[in-house]
Amino acid sequence: MYIKKITLTDFRNYENQEIVFDKNLNIIYGNNAQGKTNILEAIFLVAMGKSFRAKKDKELIKFGKNLAKVEVEYQTIDRDGKITAIIEDKKNFFINGVKQNKISDIIGKINVVIFTPNDIDIIKEGPDVRRRFLDMMISSLKPNYIHILNNYNKTLEQRNTYLRQIKYENKPKKMLDIWDESLSNLAEQVYKYRENYVNKIAIKIKDIHKMITKSGKVDEDISIKYISNCKDKNIFLENLKKARELDVSRGFTSLGIHRDDLIIYINNMPVKVFGSQGQQRTSVLSLKLTELNIVKEEIGESPILLLDDFMSELDNNRRQSFLEKIDGNQVIITCTDKIENTNSYFVESGVCKKE
Repeated sequence: MYIKKITLTDFRNYENQEIVFDKNLNIIYGNNAQGKTNILEAIFLVAMGKSFRAKKDKELIKFGKNLAKVEVEYQTIDRDGKITAIIEDKKNFFINGVKQNKISDIIGKINVVIFTPNDIDIIKEGPDVRRRFLDMMISSLKPNYIHILNNYNKTLEQRNTYLRQIKYENKPKKMLDIWDESLSNLAEQVYKYRENYVNKIAIKIKDIHKMITKSGKVDEDISIKYISNCKDKNIFLENLKKARELDVSRGFTSLGIHRDDLIIYINNMPVKVFGSQGQQRTSVLSLKLTELNIVKEEIGESPILLLDDFMSELDNNRRQSFLEKIDGNQVIITCTDKIENTNSYFVESGVCKKE
């Protein structure tokens, strides 16, 4: 799988830009704040239906313009195609010119794995960041998962609204039975998806981490534990009922897959708490390379790698191990310095020129 060409119109700081990519390694370089990451963001947008950094879609539109457009032409083993994103008051997506009704309709057409300096947050920040990583990986492979997860979140929001109505408007508690039954059914489905992929990660990450850290002085054994209170639908339903008084007093649901977590350990110690800066970065790298392997295994071809200034975070040994592991993928890297003997593009002030 590879991207042949991307065209940007009034996207971020690009007015009208066309970039033709090589099937293998592509280096996008230039000074900071010139628009390098915007190119990766545009690719990610048509692959996953949303930006990996913008909080609002209007941030994607060039200042002073009303509309932004991104077109990506791609090639897979058995087909080629074009996905178009048009961003106005809302986003609309088209596959080969045909408008898609749901964002989930475009997901899985172009498979990408992205590395950014902010990926360290998967280790350092709260459970919501780790859940987001897991949900995005599963969504890219199983579009139906998005539908189930969205239904869970809608049901959760409705239950929380009714909890507040009980508290402030004396609504009958018995009506919670409706939300609890629906929430438990959806939670079980989400849990099964997550458990399946966490198990795959747990198996593959060990060898990958050993490969990356093979030059280290101390052997590092990495392991992962998935924390959830939704393993069994009936038990979860019973626990929801037991927690009703607490939920009513708080005005929100205290149990559910929206509380799940993914704990990463090095030598049986939580790397978030006890890991060094280097161990935390290496753990994220191992996690992302594991994602790459799982996606490749699932779709039967190599996904596209997007690396946003990620190489600067690695020492020479880890960088070499990483490059060995990604051979065979189309790779699009942003960095500040040109790398000789590569397919290179120089970016300055929202203009990207092939060299």
